[in-house]
Amino acid sequence: MARIPDLKSITTEDEYIHVRYREPDQFNQIRTQDWADRVSDSVSERSEVRIGKREDTDDWVVQPVLIKKNVGEEKAREQADKIIREIES
Repeated sequence: MARIPDLKSITTEDEYIHVRYREPDQFNQIRTQDWADRVSDSVSERSEVRIGKREDTDDWVVQPVLIKKNVGEEKAREQADKIIREIES
């Protein structure tokens, strides 16, 4: 099973809870990929995933997972953990 990175923060902004695993300043590019959104939607409907590319590598990794705020922070964390496990395994 893939190791989940340490949680950096959970914040609620507009209609989403942002579950951040990595700081955005670690990346030179951050994108929303359709394939990652399909994975996240299979766990949490209408969720979003931002994938970042670090300057020192060609690897793309999850930066934040955005979960609809109506699920609450505890459930958002659980769903985000499941999403990142599926994407980064």
